[in-house]
Amino acid sequence: MSICIGVEEEFHVLEVESGLLVPRADRVLRRLPRRTFTSELHRSAVESNSGVHGSLHDLYTDLSGTRQRLDTAAASLGLAVMAAGTAPLAPAVSGPPTPDARYRHMVEEYRQVADEQLICGAQVHVDVPDRDTAVRVMCEVSPWLPVLLALSASSPFWQGTDTGYASWRTMLWQRWPTAGPIGCFPNAAEYDAAVRDLVRAGIISDPGMIYYDVRPSDHLRTLELRICDACPRAETVVLIAGLFRALVTDARERLRKDDTPCRGRHEWLRGAAWRAARSGLEGTLVDPATHRDEPARQVVRGMLTRLRPALEAHGDWRTVRSLTEEALAEGSAAARIRRTARQEDLLACVDLLIGETRGERGNRRTAPLGRGNPPLAGADAPGPPFGSGAPEVIGR
Repeated sequence: MSICIGVEEEFHVLEVESGLLVPRADRVLRRLPRRTFTSELHRSAVESNSGVHGSLHDLYTDLSGTRQRLDTAAASLGLAVMAAGTAPLAPAVSGPPTPDARYRHMVEEYRQVADEQLICGAQVHVDVPDRDTAVRVMCEVSPWLPVLLALSASSPFWQGTDTGYASWRTMLWQRWPTAGPIGCFPNAAEYDAAVRDLVRAGIISDPGMIYYDVRPSDHLRTLELRICDACPRAETVVLIAGLFRALVTDARERLRKDDTPCRGRHEWLRGAAWRAARSGLEGTLVDPATHRDEPARQVVRGMLTRLRPALEAHGDWRTVRSLTEEALAEGSAAARIRRTARQEDLLACVDLLIGETRGERGNRRTAPLGRGNPPLAGADAPGPPFGSGAPEVIGR
């Protein structure tokens, strides 16, 4: 039986004409099922939670349908939604947070770190049999996560300026006290004790504020990938989900053959994540096998070769290989955004991202209120609504 996967996606809410973030997520959410869609720290973002799926095809159908429903709800209000790590025209400061005691505490405690949390990510959940397995696998997969970050990189601009990074969201995100690479733990008891220490010390208020690149879910029997930018194209999310499931499967098999504690050194991982955030797919990455700086496409293809048995076990090899080659040929979302900025302007970048979130390819000015927009790929045969026919919904 295939190991199940699920996805959480975050989306910016924008005014169509100006391309600016607007604090109107609550109005969009009123037109959507709350079991599937929910609020975020800032009122200019919406989160969606996918169903639980065994196949990448079903996951893609789910994500495409979700994006179409979200787009329809936003368009009915004269708004648009966009999946990207940062909005090219993000404001310098945010407005008041979403009305919630936990969010108010975060803003009061973390100040500018929380104020500038105008970023969106994509999280992938992969089933594991128990928390001990999740913690052991977490250590094994960590060296490969910067490669997944590079595939997702979609945030070169911040407050209208080119940052020089493919994922500026990563640099903003890593300011949280529990963000970035995580160390290795022998079992779940040791990991949970470390989390309790952080809560007792007042560094975080609850386990939900563990923001490491990967973590055992606090409420689901899954391992959760958290390093990635939100991805304009649903296909990129599916690619990353397939690769992460394969990484987890490969790690479990390696642990089955050799159950000794991790002997690796992970001090280099923060630097590897920095390199991925800086370069995306257009420069170099740190090869997890050699710890050397290598061309990104070489490192990505090396990961693909390593994971081929796990991908074949899930029937994902052809799909993931095809999506990988497409990603390498077309470049990261960050590169597409920069190319559009050079050829036109930042508003055209917003249009590009809105269109790709809808499933469009190419760059054209978004029609107001959704008029004249073609349907997303696969929308002519959408999957069932969230919660219908799925055992549970990720993230809830």
